Amino acid sequence: MNAIGNNFLPSCDTMVVLGTHTRSGATMLAKNSDRPARECQPLFQAPRRSNSAGASVQCQYLEIPEAAETFGVIGSRPFWLWGFEHGINEHGVAIGNEALLTREALPATGLLGMDLVRLGLERSRTAREAAELIGALIERHGQGGSGAFNSDFRYSGSFIIADHAEALVLESSGRQWAARRVGERACISNRLTTERYDFGADNVERYARERGWWNGAEPFDFSAAYTSDSSPDPLRAHGRLQRSSELVARNGRRTLRELIAVLRDHHGKGDTPLVTAKLADDQDRDREPSLCMHGSVGTTASMIAELPAPDGDTVPVMWASMAAPCTGIFLPLYVEATIPPVLAAGSESPSADSPWWRMKRIQELVAAAPERLAPMVWKHFRPLEGAMLERAAEVGHRARKLDSAARAALLAGFMAHNVVRVLNTQSKLEAELIRP
Repeated sequence: MNAIGNNFLPSCDTMVVLGTHTRSGATMLAKNSDRPARECQPLFQAPRRSNSAGASVQCQYLEIPEAAETFGVIGSRPFWLWGFEHGINEHGVAIGNEALLTREALPATGLLGMDLVRLGLERSRTAREAAELIGALIERHGQGGSGAFNSDFRYSGSFIIADHAEALVLESSGRQWAARRVGERACISNRLTTERYDFGADNVERYARERGWWNGAEPFDFSAAYTSDSSPDPLRAHGRLQRSSELVARNGRRTLRELIAVLRDHHGKGDTPLVTAKLADDQDRDREPSLCMHGSVGTTASMIAELPAPDGDTVPVMWASMAAPCTGIFLPLYVEATIPPVLAAGSESPSADSPWWRMKRIQELVAAAPERLAPMVWKHFRPLEGAMLERAAEVGHRARKLDSAARAALLAGFMAHNVVRVLNTQSKLEAELIRP
């Protein structure tokens, strides 16, 4: 039997707050990746590369022309996929994606949303450039193929794309797409949200009118035109989108700690897991899923990208958590240095060599008695996470003043030190959780 269940309804939540509305002045993009609960999602890093003329790249199902140059990236990648659920590049561009079920039936071959996240990061210097690139790839190659490991489940993609100065929401249906600029902050989930758009596919309106999805008289509404009448919320996104929007829109400037808390949210009950995996499926089916999800589909990776101005006093950082964030810990990662190779370990089967599977083990132990065992996790992980948050601010300021070689050495050492501390703490925690 595969480690991943057969029932796969992907569900994610992505949000962004522009730097003018954060305490640090850095734009922050946050995402929970919700996929089959035992689908390992290790981290992946690729350096900047120069590619020969005429080169191609094999994405998940399509081979497409390669760019002359691809930029350094860090991404969170389900073990069997070429593309990313979310990630950041060397220019401080970050992208997170969502699954959408629209009116369109997709072909067996095309680009996945995860392909588009990675391609956008590898080929773009700004958020606007990434949005235009992703839109062009959607029009040229189309979307299609299964986003599930062992079943045929096809969906279109939506994205939040951000850099220090700008954020955009891009939503799609097949080869059609529309993008809108974010004013202060925005949240997306697994449903269309774009009514008016700033730019999009050349024939996005004509295509909808020809199919009777828009009458041509009323102002064009992308969401209304491409949302299925028979199933307007097939991935149960309404409640999660409402909750994330409520939390992100609260008065005051958002902080990194606040966004971490949002990703750990369980219906306002803090980061305490509400139910075990079995209860989530068998007895809690009618309850709106929380932002931090548990069940046959669950949160399998999380990210918060901090994107400061290039001339600011710190460097971009990707805070990454493996498995469920409520029982996990966020680590700071930097594209300008080499991340510890152990973070890339992990495949279909559980392995003690994989940090992802080790974090998953903690989550599964806590699920047996969350009210009693979750506080043990917090006792070990929260002080360490807090120390990394404080230390990262100092390291970022120091790194900004160094030349590229010295900066890379500082950041690599900081990451290696953190990973050792986290894995050592994880070992102590696991022993405590299984103690009679």
